[in-house]
Amino acid sequence: MKILSLVLGCAVLASTISFAKSSDTIVDDVTGELVQLREDGRGDRVVGSPWATRSPILAVNGMAATSHPLATQVAIDILQDGGSAMDAAIAANAAIGLMEPTGNGIGGDLFAIVWDPKTQKLHGLNGSGRSAKGQSLAQLKAKIGDVSQIPNWGTAPVTVPGTVDAWFELHQKFGKLPMATNLSPAIRYANEGFPVTEVIAYYMDIYQKRYERLFKAGEIEEIENYQSTYLIDGKAPVHGQLFSNPDLAKTLEKIAKGGRDAFYKGDIAKTMDGYFKRIGGPLRYEDFAEHSSEWINPVSVNYRGYDVWELPPNGQGIAALQMLTVLENYDLKSMGHNSADYLHVMTEAKKLAFEDRARFYADPTYQNINLDYLLSEKYGKQRAQRIDMKKAANQLEHGDPKLIEGDTIYLTVADKDGMMVSLIQSNYRGMGTGLVADGLGFIFQNRGAQYSLTPGHPNVYAANKRPFHTIIPAFITKDNKPYMSFGLMGGAMQPQGHVQMVTNIVDFEMNVQQAGDAARFHHKGSTSPTWEGRMKDGGVLELESGVQANVVRALQKRGHKIHITSGPFGGYQAILKDLASGVYHGASEMRKDGQAQGY
Repeated sequence: MKILSLVLGCAVLASTISFAKSSDTIVDDVTGELVQLREDGRGDRVVGSPWATRSPILAVNGMAATSHPLATQVAIDILQDGGSAMDAAIAANAAIGLMEPTGNGIGGDLFAIVWDPKTQKLHGLNGSGRSAKGQSLAQLKAKIGDVSQIPNWGTAPVTVPGTVDAWFELHQKFGKLPMATNLSPAIRYANEGFPVTEVIAYYMDIYQKRYERLFKAGEIEEIENYQSTYLIDGKAPVHGQLFSNPDLAKTLEKIAKGGRDAFYKGDIAKTMDGYFKRIGGPLRYEDFAEHSSEWINPVSVNYRGYDVWELPPNGQGIAALQMLTVLENYDLKSMGHNSADYLHVMTEAKKLAFEDRARFYADPTYQNINLDYLLSEKYGKQRAQRIDMKKAANQLEHGDPKLIEGDTIYLTVADKDGMMVSLIQSNYRGMGTGLVADGLGFIFQNRGAQYSLTPGHPNVYAANKRPFHTIIPAFITKDNKPYMSFGLMGGAMQPQGHVQMVTNIVDFEMNVQQAGDAARFHHKGSTSPTWEGRMKDGGVLELESGVQANVVRALQKRGHKIHITSGPFGGYQAILKDLASGVYHGASEMRKDGQAQGY
Protein backbone atom coordinates (compact mmCIF):
# COMPACT_ATOMS: atom_id res chain seq x y z
CA MET A 1 0.00 0.00 0.00
CA LYS A 2 1.07 3.55 -0.67
CA ILE A 3 1.13 6.00 2.24
CA LEU A 4 -0.32 9.31 1.14
CA SER A 5 0.02 12.53 3.07
CA LEU A 6 -3.53 13.79 2.92
CA VAL A 7 -3.58 16.88 0.78
CA LEU A 8 -6.59 15.36 -1.06
CA GLY A 9 -5.36 16.15 -4.53
CA CYS A 10 -3.68 19.45 -3.66
CA ALA A 11 -0.56 20.20 -5.63
CA VAL A 12 2.20 21.35 -3.31
CA LEU A 13 3.96 24.45 -4.65
CA ALA A 14 7.47 23.21 -4.04
CA SER A 15 9.10 20.36 -2.18
CA THR A 16 10.82 22.88 0.07
CA ILE A 17 7.49 24.18 1.40
CA SER A 18 5.98 21.91 4.00
CA PHE A 19 3.45 21.71 6.79
CA ALA A 20 3.07 19.80 10.02
CA LYS A 21 2.22 16.14 9.50
CA SER A 22 0.37 13.74 11.72
CA SER A 23 1.90 10.44 12.69
CA ASP A 24 -1.52 8.74 12.42
CA THR A 25 -2.69 7.04 9.24
CA ILE A 26 -6.00 5.54 8.17
CA VAL A 27 -7.02 3.20 5.37
CA ASP A 28 -9.05 4.88 2.63
CA ASP A 29 -12.01 2.55 2.01
CA VAL A 30 -12.27 3.57 -1.65
CA THR A 31 -8.61 3.45 -2.74
CA GLY A 32 -7.35 1.00 -0.16
CA GLU A 33 -4.34 3.24 0.45
CA LEU A 34 -2.91 4.40 3.77
CA VAL A 35 -3.56 8.10 4.21
CA GLN A 36 -1.76 10.37 6.64
CA LEU A 37 -4.13 13.00 8.01
CA ARG A 38 -3.18 16.62 8.60
CA GLU A 39 -5.51 16.93 11.63
CA ASP A 40 -5.40 20.73 11.81
CA GLY A 41 -9.11 21.40 11.24
CA ARG A 42 -8.47 23.05 7.86
CA GLY A 43 -10.25 22.26 4.63
CA ASP A 44 -8.32 21.16 1.57
CA ARG A 45 -7.58 23.08 -1.62
CA VAL A 46 -7.87 21.60 -5.09
CA VAL A 47 -4.82 23.49 -6.38
CA GLY A 48 -1.99 25.37 -4.77
CA SER A 49 -0.29 24.84 -1.46
CA PRO A 50 -2.42 23.07 1.15
CA TRP A 51 -1.78 25.79 3.74
CA ALA A 52 -2.83 28.66 1.46
CA THR A 53 -6.11 30.29 2.42
CA ARG A 54 -7.31 31.29 -1.04
CA SER A 55 -6.21 32.17 -4.56
CA PRO A 56 -4.88 35.61 -5.48
CA ILE A 57 -7.51 38.07 -6.71
CA LEU A 58 -7.03 38.93 -10.39
CA ALA A 59 -8.18 42.09 -12.22
CA VAL A 60 -7.13 44.50 -14.95
CA ASN A 61 -8.92 47.82 -14.31
CA GLY A 62 -8.12 48.31 -10.66
CA MET A 63 -7.24 46.56 -7.42
CA ALA A 64 -7.38 47.35 -3.71
CA ALA A 65 -6.14 45.37 -0.73
CA THR A 66 -6.82 46.61 2.80
CA SER A 67 -7.28 45.18 6.27
CA HIS A 68 -11.04 45.88 6.26
CA PRO A 69 -13.53 44.60 3.63
CA LEU A 70 -15.65 47.76 3.70
CA ALA A 71 -12.58 49.93 3.18
CA THR A 72 -11.57 47.77 0.22
CA GLN A 73 -15.04 48.29 -1.25
CA VAL A 74 -14.73 52.05 -0.67
CA ALA A 75 -11.50 52.05 -2.68
CA ILE A 76 -13.07 50.08 -5.53
CA ASP A 77 -16.07 52.44 -5.60
CA ILE A 78 -13.78 55.46 -5.87
CA LEU A 79 -11.81 53.83 -8.70
CA GLN A 80 -15.03 53.03 -10.58
CA ASP A 81 -16.18 56.63 -10.11
CA GLY A 82 -13.12 57.82 -12.02
CA GLY A 83 -10.74 58.35 -9.13
CA SER A 84 -7.04 57.59 -9.27
CA ALA A 85 -5.34 54.98 -7.12
CA MET A 86 -4.40 57.84 -4.80
CA ASP A 87 -8.01 59.01 -4.44
CA ALA A 88 -8.98 55.44 -3.62
CA ALA A 89 -6.13 55.02 -1.13
CA ILE A 90 -7.09 58.21 0.72
CA ALA A 91 -10.76 57.20 0.79
CA ALA A 92 -9.87 53.74 2.11
CA ASN A 93 -7.50 55.19 4.71
CA ALA A 94 -10.17 57.58 5.99
CA ALA A 95 -12.61 54.67 6.24
CA ILE A 96 -10.14 52.42 8.06
CA GLY A 97 -9.40 55.21 10.54
CA LEU A 98 -13.05 54.93 11.51
CA MET A 99 -13.44 51.17 11.18
CA GLU A 100 -10.11 49.99 12.60
CA PRO A 101 -9.30 52.51 15.34
CA THR A 102 -7.17 49.85 17.02
CA GLY A 103 -4.45 50.51 14.47
CA ASN A 104 -4.76 53.93 12.92
CA GLY A 105 -6.66 57.17 12.51
CA ILE A 106 -6.16 60.86 11.81
CA GLY A 107 -4.40 61.24 15.13
CA GLY A 108 -1.45 59.30 13.67
CA ASP A 109 1.21 59.55 10.95
CA LEU A 110 1.45 58.30 7.37
CA PHE A 111 4.15 57.19 4.92
CA ALA A 112 3.66 56.32 1.26
CA ILE A 113 5.51 55.12 -1.84
CA VAL A 114 3.76 55.83 -5.15
CA TRP A 115 4.52 54.56 -8.64
CA ASP A 116 3.53 57.35 -11.01
CA PRO A 117 2.90 56.10 -14.57
CA LYS A 118 3.35 59.63 -15.96
CA THR A 119 6.88 60.14 -14.68
CA GLN A 120 7.67 56.40 -14.65
CA LYS A 121 9.26 56.68 -11.23
CA LEU A 122 8.64 56.14 -7.54
CA HIS A 123 7.81 59.00 -5.19
CA GLY A 124 8.04 58.86 -1.39
CA LEU A 125 6.23 60.91 1.25
CA ASN A 126 7.19 61.22 4.91
CA GLY A 127 4.04 62.34 6.70
CA SER A 128 5.32 62.08 10.26
CA GLY A 129 4.77 64.74 12.91
CA ARG A 130 7.16 66.34 15.34
CA SER A 131 7.44 66.84 19.07
CA ALA A 132 6.23 70.00 20.77
CA LYS A 133 8.38 73.06 20.04
CA GLY A 134 7.97 74.29 23.59
CA GLN A 135 9.17 71.20 25.46
CA SER A 136 12.86 70.42 25.99
CA LEU A 137 14.41 67.11 26.99
CA ALA A 138 14.86 68.42 30.53
CA GLN A 139 11.20 69.43 30.72
CA LEU A 140 10.09 66.04 29.42
CA LYS A 141 12.23 64.23 31.99
CA ALA A 142 10.80 66.41 34.75
CA LYS A 143 7.32 65.47 33.56
CA ILE A 144 7.79 61.71 33.40
CA GLY A 145 10.07 61.32 36.43
CA ASP A 146 12.96 58.95 36.99
CA VAL A 147 12.26 56.39 34.24
CA SER A 148 14.46 54.94 31.53
CA GLN A 149 12.06 55.39 28.65
CA ILE A 150 9.08 57.53 27.65
CA PRO A 151 5.71 56.05 28.67
CA ASN A 152 3.44 54.70 25.92
CA TRP A 153 0.26 56.34 27.23
CA GLY A 154 -1.10 59.77 28.11
CA THR A 155 0.40 63.08 27.01
CA ALA A 156 4.11 62.19 27.31
CA PRO A 157 4.43 60.36 23.93
CA VAL A 158 2.13 62.68 21.91
CA THR A 159 3.47 64.13 18.66
CA VAL A 160 1.73 66.20 15.98
CA PRO A 161 -0.56 64.01 13.81
CA GLY A 162 0.72 63.99 10.24
CA THR A 163 -1.95 62.02 8.37
CA VAL A 164 -4.28 64.79 7.23
CA ASP A 165 -1.49 66.92 5.78
CA ALA A 166 -0.11 63.83 4.04
CA TRP A 167 -3.50 63.14 2.45
CA PHE A 168 -3.58 66.61 0.92
CA GLU A 169 0.04 66.48 -0.25
CA LEU A 170 -0.59 63.15 -1.96
CA HIS A 171 -3.90 64.32 -3.39
CA GLN A 172 -2.45 67.50 -4.83
CA LYS A 173 0.17 65.50 -6.72
CA PHE A 174 -1.79 62.40 -7.73
CA GLY A 175 -5.52 62.91 -7.08
CA LYS A 176 -8.33 63.41 -9.60
CA LEU A 177 -11.53 63.62 -7.57
CA PRO A 178 -12.32 66.37 -5.00
CA MET A 179 -11.20 65.53 -1.47
CA ALA A 180 -14.81 65.94 -0.35
CA THR A 181 -15.69 63.01 -2.61
CA ASN A 182 -12.85 60.92 -1.22
CA LEU A 183 -13.88 61.56 2.39
CA SER A 184 -17.61 61.12 1.86
CA PRO A 185 -17.73 57.30 2.36
CA ALA A 186 -15.99 57.56 5.74
CA ILE A 187 -18.31 60.41 6.76
CA ARG A 188 -21.36 58.36 5.77
CA TYR A 189 -20.21 55.28 7.69
CA ALA A 190 -19.29 57.40 10.71
CA ASN A 191 -22.81 58.82 10.83
CA GLU A 192 -24.78 55.70 9.91
CA GLY A 193 -22.60 53.09 11.57
CA PHE A 194 -21.01 49.83 10.42
CA PRO A 195 -20.69 46.30 11.86
CA VAL A 196 -17.48 45.76 13.84
CA THR A 197 -15.37 42.89 12.54
CA GLU A 198 -13.98 40.03 14.61
CA VAL A 199 -10.31 40.94 15.04
CA ILE A 200 -11.04 44.62 15.64
CA ALA A 201 -13.69 43.83 18.28
CA TYR A 202 -11.12 41.63 20.04
CA TYR A 203 -8.59 44.48 20.24
CA MET A 204 -11.14 47.15 21.16
CA ASP A 205 -12.05 45.06 24.21
CA ILE A 206 -8.38 44.73 25.16
CA TYR A 207 -7.87 48.49 24.90
CA GLN A 208 -10.91 49.36 26.97
CA LYS A 209 -9.52 47.28 29.83
CA ARG A 210 -6.03 48.69 29.33
CA TYR A 211 -7.05 52.35 29.23
CA GLU A 212 -9.30 52.08 32.25
CA ARG A 213 -6.53 50.37 34.20
CA LEU A 214 -4.00 53.01 33.14
CA PHE A 215 -6.36 55.84 34.03
CA LYS A 216 -6.81 54.44 37.53
CA ALA A 217 -3.02 54.22 37.83
CA GLY A 218 -2.69 57.88 36.82
CA GLU A 219 -0.89 57.12 33.54
CA ILE A 220 -3.63 58.65 31.36
CA GLU A 221 -4.77 62.15 32.27
CA GLU A 222 -8.34 61.94 30.96
CA ILE A 223 -10.55 59.05 29.84
CA GLU A 224 -14.12 60.37 29.50
CA ASN A 225 -13.65 61.44 25.87
CA TYR A 226 -12.37 57.99 24.91
CA GLN A 227 -15.28 56.33 26.69
CA SER A 228 -17.93 58.52 25.10
CA THR A 229 -16.41 58.04 21.63
CA TYR A 230 -15.52 54.35 21.52
CA LEU A 231 -17.75 52.55 24.03
CA ILE A 232 -21.40 51.58 23.69
CA ASP A 233 -23.26 51.63 27.00
CA GLY A 234 -19.91 51.56 28.77
CA LYS A 235 -18.54 48.56 26.87
CA ALA A 236 -16.35 48.04 23.82
CA PRO A 237 -18.40 47.02 20.76
CA VAL A 238 -18.56 43.29 20.11
CA HIS A 239 -18.21 41.37 16.87
CA GLY A 240 -21.13 42.22 14.58
CA GLN A 241 -22.40 45.15 16.62
CA LEU A 242 -23.09 48.42 14.81
CA PHE A 243 -20.71 51.22 15.75
CA SER A 244 -20.85 54.86 14.72
CA ASN A 245 -18.67 57.88 15.44
CA PRO A 246 -20.62 61.11 14.76
CA ASP A 247 -17.84 63.24 16.26
CA LEU A 248 -15.38 61.90 13.70
CA ALA A 249 -17.95 62.50 10.96
CA LYS A 250 -18.08 66.20 11.94
CA THR A 251 -14.28 66.41 11.98
CA LEU A 252 -14.00 64.83 8.53
CA GLU A 253 -16.73 67.15 7.22
CA LYS A 254 -14.70 70.16 8.34
CA ILE A 255 -11.60 68.74 6.64
CA ALA A 256 -13.56 67.98 3.45
CA LYS A 257 -14.82 71.57 3.36
CA GLY A 258 -11.83 73.51 4.68
CA GLY A 259 -8.90 71.36 3.54
CA ARG A 260 -5.80 70.58 5.58
CA ASP A 261 -5.88 74.04 7.15
CA ALA A 262 -9.15 73.16 8.87
CA PHE A 263 -7.17 70.58 10.82
CA TYR A 264 -3.90 72.43 11.39
CA LYS A 265 -4.99 76.08 11.59
CA GLY A 266 -8.76 76.17 12.01
CA ASP A 267 -11.30 75.09 14.63
CA ILE A 268 -9.85 71.58 14.94
CA ALA A 269 -6.37 72.94 15.76
CA LYS A 270 -7.85 75.33 18.31
CA THR A 271 -9.78 72.48 19.93
CA MET A 272 -6.63 70.33 20.14
CA ASP A 273 -4.69 73.25 21.59
CA GLY A 274 -7.34 73.86 24.24
CA TYR A 275 -7.55 70.18 25.11
CA PHE A 276 -3.82 69.81 25.74
CA LYS A 277 -3.74 73.00 27.80
CA ARG A 278 -6.58 71.60 29.92
CA ILE A 279 -4.98 68.21 30.60
CA GLY A 280 -1.35 69.35 30.78
CA GLY A 281 -0.08 68.11 27.42
CA PRO A 282 2.81 69.81 25.55
CA LEU A 283 1.32 70.36 22.07
CA ARG A 284 0.11 73.88 21.19
CA TYR A 285 -1.60 75.59 18.29
CA GLU A 286 1.78 76.62 16.82
CA ASP A 287 2.89 72.99 16.65
CA PHE A 288 -0.10 72.12 14.47
CA ALA A 289 0.02 75.31 12.38
CA GLU A 290 3.68 74.83 11.43
CA HIS A 291 3.47 71.12 10.56
CA SER A 292 4.37 69.94 7.06
CA SER A 293 5.04 66.63 5.29
CA GLU A 294 8.18 66.01 3.27
CA TRP A 295 8.65 64.50 -0.18
CA ILE A 296 11.61 62.13 -0.08
CA ASN A 297 13.35 59.73 -2.46
CA PRO A 298 12.84 56.01 -1.82
CA VAL A 299 16.04 53.96 -1.58
CA SER A 300 16.66 50.45 -2.87
CA VAL A 301 18.91 47.43 -3.09
CA ASN A 302 18.91 44.88 -5.87
CA TYR A 303 18.03 41.41 -4.60
CA ARG A 304 18.58 38.67 -7.18
CA GLY A 305 17.46 40.92 -10.05
CA TYR A 306 14.60 42.67 -8.23
CA ASP A 307 14.90 46.21 -6.89
CA VAL A 308 13.36 46.39 -3.42
CA TRP A 309 12.41 49.91 -2.29
CA GLU A 310 11.92 51.42 1.16
CA LEU A 311 11.87 54.94 2.60
CA PRO A 312 14.95 56.32 4.42
CA PRO A 313 14.93 57.29 8.12
CA ASN A 314 13.34 58.46 10.33
CA GLY A 315 11.66 55.15 9.49
CA GLN A 316 13.10 51.65 9.82
CA GLY A 317 12.61 50.54 6.21
CA ILE A 318 16.31 50.34 5.44
CA ALA A 319 16.60 47.56 8.04
CA ALA A 320 14.79 45.34 5.53
CA LEU A 321 17.25 46.37 2.83
CA GLN A 322 20.18 45.69 5.15
CA MET A 323 18.86 42.21 5.82
CA LEU A 324 18.60 41.55 2.08
CA THR A 325 22.22 42.64 1.46
CA VAL A 326 23.27 40.05 4.05
CA LEU A 327 20.93 37.30 2.80
CA GLU A 328 22.04 37.62 -0.81
CA ASN A 329 25.24 35.89 0.31
CA TYR A 330 23.26 32.70 1.03
CA ASP A 331 21.36 30.24 -1.18
CA LEU A 332 18.04 30.36 0.63
CA LYS A 333 16.20 28.27 -1.94
CA SER A 334 18.51 25.29 -1.46
CA MET A 335 18.07 25.59 2.31
CA GLY A 336 14.31 25.11 1.97
CA HIS A 337 11.55 27.40 3.13
CA ASN A 338 11.17 27.52 6.93
CA SER A 339 13.98 24.99 7.34
CA ALA A 340 16.32 25.29 10.31
CA ASP A 341 19.08 26.81 8.16
CA TYR A 342 16.69 29.30 6.57
CA LEU A 343 15.14 30.47 9.83
CA HIS A 344 18.56 30.64 11.48
CA VAL A 345 20.19 32.82 8.84
CA MET A 346 17.11 35.03 8.55
CA THR A 347 17.10 35.58 12.31
CA GLU A 348 20.82 36.30 12.50
CA ALA A 349 20.57 38.77 9.60
CA LYS A 350 17.76 40.52 11.46
CA LYS A 351 19.85 40.78 14.61
CA LEU A 352 22.68 42.40 12.66
CA ALA A 353 20.42 44.92 10.91
CA PHE A 354 18.61 45.85 14.12
CA GLU A 355 21.83 46.69 15.93
CA ASP A 356 22.48 49.30 13.23
CA ARG A 357 18.84 50.36 13.47
CA ALA A 358 19.24 50.98 17.20
CA ARG A 359 22.42 53.01 16.78
CA PHE A 360 22.00 55.01 13.59
CA TYR A 361 18.34 55.50 12.56
CA ALA A 362 16.80 58.86 13.47
CA ASP A 363 15.26 62.05 12.08
CA PRO A 364 17.69 62.97 9.24
CA THR A 365 17.47 66.63 10.29
CA TYR A 366 19.41 65.61 13.39
CA GLN A 367 21.34 62.59 12.11
CA ASN A 368 22.76 61.91 8.65
CA ILE A 369 23.49 58.34 7.60
CA ASN A 370 25.72 57.20 4.76
CA LEU A 371 23.04 55.08 3.07
CA ASP A 372 25.25 54.20 0.10
CA TYR A 373 27.72 52.55 2.45
CA LEU A 374 25.06 51.04 4.69
CA LEU A 375 23.29 49.33 1.80
CA SER A 376 26.39 48.40 -0.20
CA GLU A 377 27.27 44.87 -1.24
CA LYS A 378 30.60 45.28 0.56
CA TYR A 379 28.98 46.13 3.89
CA GLY A 380 26.43 43.33 3.47
CA LYS A 381 29.19 40.77 2.96
CA GLN A 382 31.10 42.18 5.92
CA ARG A 383 28.08 41.81 8.21
CA ALA A 384 27.26 38.35 6.83
CA GLN A 385 30.67 37.15 8.02
CA ARG A 386 29.45 37.67 11.58
CA ILE A 387 26.89 34.86 11.19
CA ASP A 388 27.77 31.45 12.65
CA MET A 389 25.47 28.90 10.97
CA LYS A 390 25.82 26.53 13.92
CA LYS A 391 25.15 28.95 16.75
CA ALA A 392 22.71 31.78 17.54
CA ALA A 393 24.37 35.05 18.51
CA ASN A 394 23.56 36.31 22.00
CA GLN A 395 25.13 39.75 21.65
CA LEU A 396 26.20 41.85 18.66
CA GLU A 397 27.64 45.28 18.05
CA HIS A 398 26.44 47.80 15.52
CA GLY A 399 28.45 48.22 12.33
CA ASP A 400 31.14 50.59 11.16
CA PRO A 401 30.96 54.13 12.62
CA LYS A 402 31.45 55.47 9.07
CA LEU A 403 27.68 55.13 8.94
CA ILE A 404 27.46 58.41 10.86
CA GLU A 405 28.02 61.54 8.82
CA GLY A 406 26.74 64.34 10.63
CA ASP A 407 -1.09 47.29 15.93
CA THR A 408 -0.84 49.93 12.27
CA ILE A 409 -2.68 49.50 8.99
CA TYR A 410 -1.28 48.96 5.54
CA LEU A 411 -3.17 49.28 2.27
CA THR A 412 -2.34 49.26 -1.40
CA VAL A 413 -4.33 50.37 -4.45
CA ALA A 414 -3.66 50.22 -8.20
CA ASP A 415 -5.62 51.80 -11.04
CA LYS A 416 -6.21 51.25 -14.77
CA ASP A 417 -3.56 53.84 -15.68
CA GLY A 418 -0.84 51.95 -13.83
CA MET A 419 -0.56 54.05 -10.69
CA MET A 420 0.25 51.92 -7.64
CA VAL A 421 0.07 53.24 -4.08
CA SER A 422 1.81 51.66 -1.10
CA LEU A 423 0.50 53.38 2.05
CA ILE A 424 0.93 52.74 5.75
CA GLN A 425 -0.65 54.65 8.61
CA SER A 426 -0.61 54.19 12.36
CA ASN A 427 -1.27 55.44 15.88
CA TYR A 428 1.82 53.40 16.90
CA ARG A 429 0.90 51.19 19.87
CA GLY A 430 -2.60 49.94 19.18
CA MET A 431 -5.22 52.65 19.58
CA GLY A 432 -2.64 55.22 20.67
CA THR A 433 -2.34 57.35 23.78
CA GLY A 434 -5.94 56.89 24.93
CA LEU A 435 -6.52 60.65 24.58
CA VAL A 436 -9.40 62.01 22.49
CA ALA A 437 -9.72 65.79 22.08
CA ASP A 438 -13.12 67.22 22.95
CA GLY A 439 -15.67 66.28 20.32
CA LEU A 440 -13.17 65.35 17.58
CA GLY A 441 -13.68 61.58 17.48
CA PHE A 442 -10.10 60.32 17.13
CA ILE A 443 -7.25 59.21 19.41
CA PHE A 444 -3.83 60.85 19.37
CA GLN A 445 -0.83 58.71 18.50
CA ASN A 446 1.85 57.69 21.01
CA ARG A 447 4.72 57.70 18.52
CA GLY A 448 6.84 59.83 20.85
CA ALA A 449 7.46 56.76 23.01
CA GLN A 450 10.11 55.89 20.42
CA TYR A 451 12.43 58.76 21.35
CA SER A 452 15.53 57.86 23.32
CA LEU A 453 16.23 59.56 26.65
CA THR A 454 19.98 58.98 26.27
CA PRO A 455 21.87 62.26 25.61
CA GLY A 456 24.05 62.04 22.53
CA HIS A 457 22.04 59.25 20.89
CA PRO A 458 20.81 60.22 17.38
CA ASN A 459 17.22 59.47 18.37
CA VAL A 460 17.27 61.33 21.69
CA TYR A 461 14.22 63.49 22.35
CA ALA A 462 14.42 67.13 21.29
CA ALA A 463 11.86 69.85 20.69
CA ASN A 464 10.36 69.95 17.17
CA LYS A 465 11.96 66.62 16.21
CA ARG A 466 10.46 63.65 14.40
CA PRO A 467 10.70 60.38 16.33
CA PHE A 468 12.01 57.07 15.06
CA HIS A 469 9.21 55.38 13.12
CA THR A 470 8.39 51.71 12.70
CA ILE A 471 5.80 52.09 9.91
CA ILE A 472 7.21 51.43 6.45
CA PRO A 473 5.59 50.97 3.02
CA ALA A 474 7.50 48.90 0.45
CA PHE A 475 7.71 48.41 -3.29
CA ILE A 476 9.47 46.13 -5.77
CA THR A 477 10.42 47.04 -9.33
CA LYS A 478 11.81 44.78 -12.03
CA ASP A 479 13.77 46.20 -14.96
CA ASN A 480 12.58 49.71 -13.97
CA LYS A 481 8.93 48.63 -14.15
CA PRO A 482 6.46 48.42 -11.24
CA TYR A 483 6.22 44.84 -10.00
CA MET A 484 4.78 44.72 -6.47
CA SER A 485 3.35 47.20 -4.01
CA PHE A 486 3.29 45.64 -0.55
CA GLY A 487 3.59 46.09 3.17
CA LEU A 488 3.40 44.10 6.37
CA MET A 489 2.33 46.08 9.43
CA GLY A 490 3.28 45.44 13.02
CA GLY A 491 6.05 47.36 14.82
CA ALA A 492 9.46 45.69 14.70
CA MET A 493 7.88 42.85 12.70
CA GLN A 494 7.78 45.06 9.63
CA PRO A 495 11.38 44.82 8.30
CA GLN A 496 11.42 41.11 9.16
CA GLY A 497 8.07 40.66 7.44
CA HIS A 498 9.10 42.60 4.34
CA VAL A 499 12.15 40.38 3.93
CA GLN A 500 10.06 37.23 4.36
CA MET A 501 7.67 38.41 1.64
CA VAL A 502 10.54 39.23 -0.72
CA THR A 503 12.21 35.87 -0.23
CA ASN A 504 8.88 34.02 -0.51
CA ILE A 505 8.23 35.70 -3.87
CA VAL A 506 11.77 35.77 -5.30
CA ASP A 507 13.53 32.73 -3.82
CA PHE A 508 10.60 30.34 -3.37
CA GLU A 509 8.42 31.52 -6.27
CA MET A 510 5.21 31.66 -4.23
CA ASN A 511 2.26 33.53 -5.60
CA VAL A 512 1.30 36.79 -3.93
CA GLN A 513 -1.31 35.18 -1.62
CA GLN A 514 0.81 32.18 -0.64
CA ALA A 515 3.65 34.55 0.28
CA GLY A 516 1.44 36.03 2.99
CA ASP A 517 -0.16 32.78 4.12
CA ALA A 518 3.08 30.89 4.77
CA ALA A 519 4.12 30.52 8.41
CA ARG A 520 6.27 33.41 9.64
CA PHE A 521 8.94 34.09 12.19
CA HIS A 522 9.42 37.14 14.41
CA HIS A 523 12.57 37.75 16.41
CA LYS A 524 12.32 40.02 19.44
CA GLY A 525 14.87 41.19 21.95
CA SER A 526 17.23 43.20 19.74
CA THR A 527 18.56 46.48 21.05
CA SER A 528 15.77 49.05 20.97
CA PRO A 529 15.93 52.30 18.94
CA THR A 530 15.48 54.12 22.26
CA TRP A 531 18.81 52.50 23.32
CA GLU A 532 16.96 50.88 26.21
CA GLY A 533 17.94 47.27 26.84
CA ARG A 534 20.94 46.14 24.77
CA MET A 535 20.59 42.60 23.45
CA LYS A 536 22.70 40.29 25.62
CA ASP A 537 20.84 36.97 25.60
CA GLY A 538 20.05 36.51 21.90
CA GLY A 539 16.39 37.41 22.32
CA VAL A 540 13.46 35.14 21.50
CA LEU A 541 12.55 33.62 18.14
CA GLU A 542 8.76 33.50 17.86
CA LEU A 543 7.28 31.03 15.38
CA GLU A 544 3.84 30.11 14.12
CA SER A 545 2.66 26.53 14.60
CA GLY A 546 2.99 25.78 10.89
CA VAL A 547 6.73 25.29 11.36
CA GLN A 548 7.75 21.64 11.69
CA ALA A 549 8.69 20.24 15.08
CA ASN A 550 12.05 18.87 13.89
CA VAL A 551 12.95 22.36 12.66
CA VAL A 552 12.11 23.84 16.06
CA ARG A 553 14.29 21.28 17.82
CA ALA A 554 17.19 21.99 15.44
CA LEU A 555 16.92 25.72 16.13
CA GLN A 556 16.90 25.10 19.87
CA LYS A 557 20.11 23.10 19.53
CA ARG A 558 21.73 26.13 17.89
CA GLY A 559 20.87 28.24 20.91
CA HIS A 560 17.65 29.94 19.81
CA LYS A 561 15.01 30.50 22.47
CA ILE A 562 11.75 29.47 20.76
CA HIS A 563 8.22 30.63 21.51
CA ILE A 564 5.27 29.25 19.52
CA THR A 565 2.57 31.90 19.39
CA SER A 566 -0.04 33.54 17.16
CA GLY A 567 0.36 37.22 18.04
CA PRO A 568 3.21 39.30 16.60
CA PHE A 569 3.30 38.35 12.91
CA GLY A 570 1.76 41.47 11.42
CA GLY A 571 -0.73 42.11 8.65
CA TYR A 572 0.13 41.84 4.95
CA GLN A 573 -1.47 43.30 1.82
CA ALA A 574 -0.01 43.29 -1.68
CA ILE A 575 -0.67 43.98 -5.33
CA LEU A 576 1.62 42.35 -7.88
CA LYS A 577 1.54 43.42 -11.52
CA ASP A 578 2.23 40.76 -14.12
CA LEU A 579 4.87 42.38 -16.29
CA ALA A 580 3.77 40.49 -19.43
CA SER A 581 -0.03 40.70 -19.27
CA GLY A 582 -0.52 43.77 -17.08
CA VAL A 583 -2.93 41.83 -14.86
CA TYR A 584 -3.00 42.80 -11.18
CA HIS A 585 -2.73 40.02 -8.58
CA GLY A 586 -4.10 41.07 -5.18
CA ALA A 587 -3.58 39.48 -1.78
CA SER A 588 -4.76 40.18 1.73
CA GLU A 589 -3.77 38.98 5.19
CA MET A 590 -5.64 35.92 6.47
CA ARG A 591 -4.61 36.84 10.02
CA LYS A 592 -6.74 40.03 9.84
CA ASP A 593 -10.27 40.91 8.75
CA GLY A 594 -9.48 42.37 5.32
CA GLN A 595 -9.66 41.38 1.70
CA ALA A 596 -8.37 42.17 -1.77
CA GLN A 597 -10.80 43.10 -4.51
CA GLY A 598 -10.52 44.13 -8.14
CA TYR A 599 -12.60 44.81 -11.20
